Amino acid sequence: MKLFDLSGRVALITGGNGGIGFGMAKGLAQAGATVAIAARNEVKTAEAVRSLRELGGEAMGIQVDVADEMAVNDMVAQVEKRFGRLDILVNNAGTTVRKQPQDLTVEEWKHVMDVNLTSAFMCSRAAYPVFKRAGGGKVLNNGSMLSIFGAPYAAPYAASKGGMVQLTKALATAWAKDNIQVNCFLPGWIDTDLTRQAREQVEGLHDKVVARCPTGRWGTIDEFAGIAVFLSGPASDFITGAAIPVDGGYSSMG
Repeated sequence: MKLFDLSGRVALITGGNGGIGFGMAKGLAQAGATVAIAARNEVKTAEAVRSLRELGGEAMGIQVDVADEMAVNDMVAQVEKRFGRLDILVNNAGTTVRKQPQDLTVEEWKHVMDVNLTSAFMCSRAAYPVFKRAGGGKVLNNGSMLSIFGAPYAAPYAASKGGMVQLTKALATAWAKDNIQVNCFLPGWIDTDLTRQAREQVEGLHDKVVARCPTGRWGTIDEFAGIAVFLSGPASDFITGAAIPVDGGYSSMG
């Protein structure tokens, strides 16, 4: 058994056309997986698919709103129809609204929860019967440092990411009997479009992150290739329900 070989496996990544999702997509493609990228921006998705094909792998793009139940079900059906199976689901799509809690509207709260957490439930539920037909599967959920810590400007985001850890544990315990492993990765402060906006909106954020992180820097999207391959392949078959920081030691500092 080749522990990190994903040849013949099919992966679906929501929000996979940029940031951490695209870093993971590249890692999975380089390990031999066929990759389906699902996101809202068709142009950006097409560019990501071209990049994956240049790595020598098969790839496809799907336009989807992950907060739409019917669209999610259709997304999974499209992948199975195109490739005949689905082995790996990465619930990576996410959004945020940076406001003090008292300034949030209920609509803003619901939007963040729907995109970040409810979508992960719906995608996982849609993938479950397909995994069963394949004899097993892997679910990778994108958590956050805010699964662990709080922040005054991120109440719905933190709530959704804390919920992601508990959803991971619930799915892991429910589906272990079906040879489906469900794990959560907790990104630290990673250099992405989303966090560049945060640095513009939250005064002193960059310096605070660098000061606290033992590595003294922000992470890069390519540093998620390894965790993606590990949690998607045979090497992690006895790991389920885990929440693994990928944070340069940020969460280990007192």
